[in-house]
Amino acid sequence: MSTLTIRLPDNTTDRLKSLARNRGLSVNKLVEEMSAQALAAWDTENRFRTLAAQGNVQQALSILNRLDEVTT
Repeated sequence: MSTLTIRLPDNTTDRLKSLARNRGLSVNKLVEEMSAQALAAWDTENRFRTLAAQGNVQQALSILNRLDEVTT
């Protein structure tokens, strides 16, 4: 495990402490959870971008057209 030192405005630090206290967590655990959420979102975005780059636009539009036909 690594140690990371960050500089935050006092107001942000106070708010993070308050949020952690409200959730019954340490600030460390709160930041760990928030980091995991941010990384999961980033990983998901990158995965979709990779899939989109490999995709077939005409095939995708054809599928969407078929969906429109089913729902109308």
